[in-house]
Amino acid sequence: MKEIPEKQQKKVIIFGTFDLLHAGHENMFEQARALGNQLTVIIARDETVKKIKNEYPYYTEKQRLKNLKNAGLADKIILGGLGDKYDVIRKIRPDVIALGYDQFAFTYQLEKFLIDEKIDAEITRLKSYKPEIYKSSLIRATLTSTPQPCFL
Repeated sequence: MKEIPEKQQKKVIIFGTFDLLHAGHENMFEQARALGNQLTVIIARDETVKKIKNEYPYYTEKQRLKNLKNAGLADKIILGGLGDKYDVIRKIRPDVIALGYDQFAFTYQLEKFLIDEKIDAEITRLKSYKPEIYKSSLIRATLTSTPQPCFL
């Protein structure tokens, strides 16, 4: 496969918990990958998930990182920051920021942030894929085992 020079790469980033990987996530990655040629996934930290969803994820951040790397769905997978949630955007300077159909945390000031930082990135809202079946909260509700404790 021919390597694309860095200045010709179209960098796409997506953010999420990606706790219980399912077909909805896979579809999300496919949609995001179609928007460019370098896909980076930012995995929410356990403490961030707790603040947003009022509960810890089923899997720890380290396990979620490992699961996603093993799935081979992205070019680069990293943990998000504990502080400034926009810092990763500042560092990567993506061409496209792909948001999930139901993703609203930390997105309200995103456009202003991009303008202030002079980052020319398109913000795209991805389409849902069978959310009545493939939604992590629905899947988690059907699990009978106890979630893994999140020790940071």
